[in-house]
Amino acid sequence: MSSDWEEDVCLVLEDEEGQEHEFTLIKKFFVDDAEYVVLQQVGDDEQIIFKFVRDEDGEEFLCEIEDEEEWGRVVDAYQEMEFE
Repeated sequence: MSSDWEEDVCLVLEDEEGQEHEFTLIKKFFVDDAEYVVLQQVGDDEQIIFKFVRDEDGEEFLCEIEDEEEWGRVVDAYQEMEFE
């Protein structure tokens, strides 16, 4: 699994309320054979990490990381990359 997205590409994501938000792709990386993306909303300094997944029909989407242990591994890996 691997998205074709390039870093610095702009993405428009829709939230639960149907509102669209524009994000810039900051980084793609793998942890334990899973792909993650770091996005930054245009006009905001906060960065958000999502898991990039593909369902059984081949549809690609981003999902929040709900497992605390997985979240810890992903954040640690990203912070390590940023300090290198």
